[in-house]
Amino acid sequence: MRPYDIARPLLFSLPAETANSGVHSLLEAVDGTPLADVLASRYTVTDDRLTVDAFGQSFDNPVGVAAGFDKNATIPAVLASLGFGFAEVGGVTAVPQSGNARPRMFRLREDEAIINRMGLNNDGADVVGERLANTDAPFPVGVNIAKSEHVGTDEAPEDYRYTYEQVAEGGDFFVVNVSCPNSQGFEELQNRDAMAAIFSELQDAGAAPLLVKLSPDLPEPAAEDALDIVRELDLDGVVATNTTMDRPASLRSPNRVEQGGLSGKPIEGQATSMVRFVAERVDVPVVGVGGISTAEGAYRKIRAGASLVQLYTGLVYRGPSIAREINEGLLDLLEEDGFDSIEAAVGADL
Repeated sequence: MRPYDIARPLLFSLPAETANSGVHSLLEAVDGTPLADVLASRYTVTDDRLTVDAFGQSFDNPVGVAAGFDKNATIPAVLASLGFGFAEVGGVTAVPQSGNARPRMFRLREDEAIINRMGLNNDGADVVGERLANTDAPFPVGVNIAKSEHVGTDEAPEDYRYTYEQVAEGGDFFVVNVSCPNSQGFEELQNRDAMAAIFSELQDAGAAPLLVKLSPDLPEPAAEDALDIVRELDLDGVVATNTTMDRPASLRSPNRVEQGGLSGKPIEGQATSMVRFVAERVDVPVVGVGGISTAEGAYRKIRAGASLVQLYTGLVYRGPSIAREINEGLLDLLEEDGFDSIEAAVGADL
């Protein structure tokens, strides 16, 4: 039995957000101490076959932490000690936001899923930007940039630009979130004109590498429009996908009735299909996220076209060894299929 299997019942006896905050506090306490080195020696898998080069960055392995876990950029260095190859912090907005009323995060234990309606609670771009500038993380750190809740569609480009300018110094790549399901006003951002205005403003500010994060709930014509913007503006990558507002019929947990974005195992197939949809249409790196908790799940997204993968809910259910387990499993899967690297396996099923 893994140590986390013993600790998980205690954590799961607490409200989901309370447990999440407690884990963050523990990881913050570890940062910069000898224990961080102990964690790194236990959880890091070092093998050149896992290395990935994407949008001008070099990743020691393809497994990252998705946006939402480290909202305020307080623990990226410790996440590296847990064996991850990168992290995406945020979403960050121009001004501090308290988010929606609690409770706003719910475990669906029977489904290995989470529903959240956090509402982009964060410390704001000024604070997060300063924190990032003073963070020495040993891997690439992406910053998820989102629209402030009080800002309308017409003012959104300037709002995104302000946030980018505050976090630019400390970020290695920048993910533009136009698909948050838990904050007001994002539906209007996923049309062609609104996206073009936002990305043009960010490019004018010098933002690069620049990626867009798409919703799994986009109708195919809207997804095609978004990918047209990727090509026309020569964006650097696509993150596929955000959480979903859909509720698969397979859900068993009583918490399935809660409002918010669903993540975890129930959306794995939908997210992988979106990765394939994107990879077939654009020639830029795709970051696959949604339902990953095993090496096999990560490998399916890689073979579907993802150069990198991210997880959040899997970390909650599987614990701190998840990056090591996935990376070790990926090496086995590469060997079974005769690939000499992760990069050789990307898009093998297309």
